[in-house]
Amino acid sequence: MKLTQDIKRMLNALAYANAGDYLTPSQKSRALSGTRPAKPAPTVQTNTGARPQVGLYLGSELTAEAMQYVVQTCARLRYGLTVLTFLSETEAQALLMPLRPLLDAAGIELRLAVLSGEPPTALASALRRRPEVAFLVCNEAGYLGHGLISGNQRQVGLPVPVVLIAAQASVAEATPTQQAAQVRAA
Repeated sequence: MKLTQDIKRMLNALAYANAGDYLTPSQKSRALSGTRPAKPAPTVQTNTGARPQVGLYLGSELTAEAMQYVVQTCARLRYGLTVLTFLSETEAQALLMPLRPLLDAAGIELRLAVLSGEPPTALASALRRRPEVAFLVCNEAGYLGHGLISGNQRQVGLPVPVVLIAAQASVAEATPTQQAAQVRAA
């Protein structure tokens, strides 16, 4: 299959993602058949003040690609941003400083969670305590990214999907087979 066809197929799947999560079986059937626009089933919210969040795992660096992805995704989905890190609050604030004007301009709320303990276990535990975090974004070249790619982090079982952000140069240097493997691994 061509890359454009794969991308179209993925975007179509995303367009119907709510059908799998929030609709009754009959509403799902109607949505997928295209007969009538589906309305989400009524949901019971336990915490009405909780705004959905994108999680960002912040290691020792914050790449421009990760910053751009996080800001665009939060703005498009109208989500807040929860930054999870094992750095001190001062170090984390210093790394986040370039991101703040972009977040403020887009009206994105920023929360910082400083974690402690064994990194994989503490991160999984922190994500379990934050049900508002829809998915986690991390740098592919960082500690968590390397662990996920090598399979070392799988036994911990992160409770949310993880988006790995690769540096533009590493993606451009990869062969098409390697790029496809990177997409499948994520």
